[in-house]
Amino acid sequence: MEKKVLFISLGCDKNLVDSEQMLGLLSRGGYTFTDDEREAEAVVINTCCFINDAKQESINTILEMAELRKNGNVKALIVAGCLAQRYQEEIQKEITEVDAVIGTTAIDEVVNALDGVFQGTKKNYYGSLDRKPFTGMHRVMTTGGHYAYLKIAEGCDKHCTYCIIPKVRGGYRSVPMESLLKEAQSLADQGVKELILVAQETTRYGVDLYGHKALPELLRKLCEIDGLYWIRLLYCYPEEIDEDLIQTIKREKKICHYLDLPIQHASDRILKQMGRRTNRQELLKTVRHLREEIPDICLRTTLITGFPGETGEDHEILLHFVEEMEFDRLGVFLYSQEEDTPAADMADQVPEKVKEKRYEELMALQQEIAFTAAADMDGRVVTAMIEGQVANEDAYVARTYKDAPDVDGFLFVNTDRELMTGDFVKVRITGSYEYDLIGELEDEFTE
Repeated sequence: MEKKVLFISLGCDKNLVDSEQMLGLLSRGGYTFTDDEREAEAVVINTCCFINDAKQESINTILEMAELRKNGNVKALIVAGCLAQRYQEEIQKEITEVDAVIGTTAIDEVVNALDGVFQGTKKNYYGSLDRKPFTGMHRVMTTGGHYAYLKIAEGCDKHCTYCIIPKVRGGYRSVPMESLLKEAQSLADQGVKELILVAQETTRYGVDLYGHKALPELLRKLCEIDGLYWIRLLYCYPEEIDEDLIQTIKREKKICHYLDLPIQHASDRILKQMGRRTNRQELLKTVRHLREEIPDICLRTTLITGFPGETGEDHEILLHFVEEMEFDRLGVFLYSQEEDTPAADMADQVPEKVKEKRYEELMALQQEIAFTAAADMDGRVVTAMIEGQVANEDAYVARTYKDAPDVDGFLFVNTDRELMTGDFVKVRITGSYEYDLIGELEDEFTE
């Protein structure tokens, strides 16, 4: 009899790809899945530990599932992912209900780990952090099937002073291009229309394998795949963006005019303490050049407020930079003091109340920028992808090329026409509400 697994995926979209690969392995290994914890005979948790909030969510989820393991029908509890890699000994010692732990480079062992628990031979699995990235071809997609993430590399070589990723994911390792093209073709054959490229840093793709940045070449080849309509780029470090990449985005029709640029700060002093490889003037130059070459480009960024030693003057520099750049999309993280990172031991840690105040000021400024930009869209006709129908209404939720899943806004489309998730439509914008747009259907997308 097939055993039912409750699979819980936490953290980022890169972690989600790992989860989908593990789901594929489990499915081929004879397991089925359930969302009902009362039915589950096994639980697998793919954890995150990037910042303290993510770490706490992972711990709380493990503890909650440990109670099921102790008192319910659950006979096996597996913990995988970043938290499992970082705190393997602590998890086994402090949460005895956990039956096996799987590190970040051993996700292909999930079936062996689960089989072992049911057979009474518990074993943990860890691979070298230099191990080649796993590239399973039989993912179980959890995104609805109309869009999917393609993880093009694993790990990171940047070693920013606040970041634990190199210690839990290893150094930068690109996935061979032929593997990525096969995976992308498979996803397109399954109905995926939007492919979202992710890695800890997408812009350095191929340097380790081919001796040069091969992202433009990869993008051009992905654009040749029938069935893909949108190709979106996330996590492009600004100092690594070169002219070849810009011109590829500009020329190739399938590539969304959208870039995610995690700049983190705009004060040169703080950028240096963060271990970043750029400065304010270079950031200004990059953003201006992108907008000159691709006038309709949507730029998203993330910032960290409250980094150790950040003064009121540094914060003002960042505010002025945000006001000047008018990013289309922007997110802010409160600095999280992560153990085993250089920043955790830096002097002048910023009090939480100060972090929160600076966060509120940054978000208030960005709200003003974003709300004004949304209002300026009134009357324009845009292409959008349908995400689903609004319950009990003649309206649908959609996204434009300016909106990545889960992190950006929505476009609400009023129509009594029956549409399907994944359809591309033309929409005339009739209004906005905060970050979101409102529109009416013009005609179907026919490309």
